[in-house]
Order: sequence, then structure tokens, then C-alpha cells
Amino acid sequence: MSLNGKTLFIPGASRGIGREIALRCARDGANIVITGKTSEPHATLPGTIHTVAAEVEAAGGKALALQLDVRDENAIASAVNETARVFGGIDILVNNASAIFLAGTAATSMKRFDLMHGVNARGTYACTQACLPHLVKSAEAGRNPHVLTLSPPLNMKPHWFKQHVAYTMAKYGMSLCTLGMAEEFRAQGIAVNSLWPRTTIATVAIAVNFPEAILKASRKAAIMADAAHVIFSRDSRMASGNFYIDETVLCEAGVTDFEPYAVTPGAKLYTDLFLD
Repeated sequence: MSLNGKTLFIPGASRGIGREIALRCARDGANIVITGKTSEPHATLPGTIHTVAAEVEAAGGKALALQLDVRDENAIASAVNETARVFGGIDILVNNASAIFLAGTAATSMKRFDLMHGVNARGTYACTQACLPHLVKSAEAGRNPHVLTLSPPLNMKPHWFKQHVAYTMAKYGMSLCTLGMAEEFRAQGIAVNSLWPRTTIATVAIAVNFPEAILKASRKAAIMADAAHVIFSRDSRMASGNFYIDETVLCEAGVTDFEPYAVTPGAKLYTDLFLD
């Protein structure tokens, strides 16, 4: 199923996995809304919403770059309204924006706690709520609407909490949105799923929070983009409420060679957080 003419709203798409999903779907001729907390270049990080918008256009899609802090529900509403004005609606929401801080209770300030919960759980909830009227219209028009949240399968084993309970709570808050909203919107034909990588993905978050050896033992973000594209191609009325793993999705789609996704071909891969 092609995404030609479909409109995707992607918070946090100026780099990393969000950018890769934008570019993959742009190759189908999709309309991509690229949002980021800032519109200006970062001193040390690559990419802005504007550079990604240019890449989307070059890949064959149509782009709209919008500055957006997902902690601000009024800003979300404005961005969604602008998206509808420019592209006529929203067919796919990718809840990609996320904040990470891997520390224990004593070392995690309430400011950090609030940031992670504001961006991760609250941001996912707020973006989904704001996009919902357009997703309903997409379903009524038979346009196969999807909500895809980049969050892990729920795993209540204590070892996933003990080292960074605040971060785990914030990511699981995103996953709980998937769990509940999939059932809430099932009758309306809106698919709500989560996607998580089997291995660490070579993003800024991994580079900053993990040793260099783990970055080298990671896969490229393209694997998540390809898996997301497969999910968006599935019937929204038949494929909802799933906690997908990227490698499994691609295996089901017939992919057998995963070596091109490796940052370091031949290296032993590092399993991502929240997966046993």
C-alpha cells in the first residue's frame, strides 16, 4: 500500500528515527509535517526541521516544517490546525518526540522528571487527542489512519525500573496510551500501535547516554523507518493494539538480510532497553 497523498504528523522529526520515517514515507509521495522544539540549528547536533523539510521534498514528498514543543497543548492545536489548512487533514500520527535521562531516584531532579513525563507520556496523549478529529475523518474516508508511538512493550520486571524509574515510567506512559487508545478507537477504524527496536539504534540519545562501544553495536535508524512503513501499509481495522518490534515486523514482510542496517557490519548487536 502506497502512502502517496497521505499526511503524516511527526513530532520530533528533525533528526534520528523521526527524520528517517519522514524520508521513507516521502519516497511514496506522502505529505510530511516535520516538527521540532526549535527551528534553529543546534550548536552540536545535526539537522533542523527546515533541513529535513528540504530532504523530504528532494525525496519526492511534500513538507511542512513547524516549530512545536509537545508540552504545550495550545501549540499542538495550532500545529494540527495548520497541518489541516495546508494538507486537508491528518492520516498518520507518529508519536516520536521523547526525552531521556538514565539515572536513579536520588539523581533525577523533579525538573528532569517533569520534562520526561511532559514530553513522553503527556506529549503522546496531547498529540493524539489533538489529531483525533482528523484521524476519525480519515477513517470515515477509508484512508487507513494510524497512530504509531515509539515506545516499548510493557514489561513489569523490576530490573527495568530499578536503575531509572523516572524514565521507565515516562516511556511506559507512552505505551499505556497505546494499550488504552487501541481499544478506545478500534470501532472507529483507527489503528494505534507501538514500535520498538530489538537493538539499540544509532541516534544522539544513544551516543550521549551509552558508551561508544554500544553505539558501534547498534543498527541504523533506517530499520525503524522501514518497519514503520510496513505498519502504515497494514489495514488499520485489522492491525491495532500491537507492541511491534522492528526486526519482527520486517521478517514478517519478507526481509531476511539485516546486515545493511548494522552500524558496524559483523559486530555483535546490543539489545535495546526493555527487551529481555
